[in-house]
Amino acid sequence: MSPAAKPRKAKAPRNATAPRKPAASRATTISPQIPLAELHCHLGGSVTPAIMWGIAHAQGIRLPSKDYWAFRKMITAGSQRTRSFNGYLDLFHWTELIQSSPLAVERSVYEVVAGAYRKNHITTMELRFNPMKRNRNGEQDLDHIIAAAIRGADRAALEYPVKPGIILILDREFTLRQNEIIVEKAIDWASRGIVGIDIAGRESGSFKVAEYRRMFRAARKAGLGITVHTGESGPVSEMLEVVKQLEPDRIGHGIKAATDVKTMKELAARKIVLEICPTSNLMTQVVGDWEEFRQIFAQLRAHKVRYAIGTDGPEMLQTYIRDELAALGRHGILSVEEQQIAAATSIKASFVRDAASAAVPRSAGAAAKVSRDEG
Repeated sequence: MSPAAKPRKAKAPRNATAPRKPAASRATTISPQIPLAELHCHLGGSVTPAIMWGIAHAQGIRLPSKDYWAFRKMITAGSQRTRSFNGYLDLFHWTELIQSSPLAVERSVYEVVAGAYRKNHITTMELRFNPMKRNRNGEQDLDHIIAAAIRGADRAALEYPVKPGIILILDREFTLRQNEIIVEKAIDWASRGIVGIDIAGRESGSFKVAEYRRMFRAARKAGLGITVHTGESGPVSEMLEVVKQLEPDRIGHGIKAATDVKTMKELAARKIVLEICPTSNLMTQVVGDWEEFRQIFAQLRAHKVRYAIGTDGPEMLQTYIRDELAALGRHGILSVEEQQIAAATSIKASFVRDAASAAVPRSAGAAAKVSRDEG
């Protein structure tokens, strides 16, 4: 071998393979950069316990316990006592009492809207509440309560690039006249930030869907969006009646539709959007498990029923929209593409005007993951 010659590298045997790079894990949920809209969020279940604790003490409300951790347990779901539909509704007793003043409502709305943007990049937040459950049985003026909610939303919109809106809730256990007053107030404040009306509450034999047809038509004529809690714990027959009598744009929960082809066809034909809150439905046991949810979404998919994903109450249920989407992805119920469609549907179906204008992807400088400390 001459001094200039270089030794040849031995060739690798043909059957030898180069070490493989570990395969990248396949994403099962949408990017945290994607903006979201929260369409189903109750004010009473959406304020962090620490803030609720502070609001209660600022107002001098006598709480059952002076221990913060006992208080936290009292207003969050998870214990056996909350694992039913009525048990879950009982949690709202204390949150509604604590929020029963203009100052408390304003602070609560501000904290929810601002916190949702920081934690989850929610650019459109619809918050719903019943003003009559926050006026201390008539001691507080309804207009002051509603105006306070709008101030809280406006303040959050000044500080963050968000589009908030307020939905006023009627109650199944209220008299027709009480609910009529709430609708009248919603119409009066429609130009100021009230974007829709809803009916919620426990099942009541005195509640007759047809009696609300006239007032819901008046609300729609005033430009308000219509959503109704139905098809959750009650019979699917009521849901079909709500669709035909009240003509809602959206339905709160509505999971019972998956058991009735006629109802699903009606929803699809009318392009009604379901506001589905998985963790809430599992907590109240109106849905047994994730496998039942798989069947529900399979039926909705087969019948082309539109839906958005919500939380019902992120702090009370200790879950955020991105947690809900991640769980649906992790269980193989919704693909990433289907989650993206649900996110886009929520923005399109929002009652907030120009919601799409706020739906800007999260900035590059923001945290890559959802923060649970940005309270």
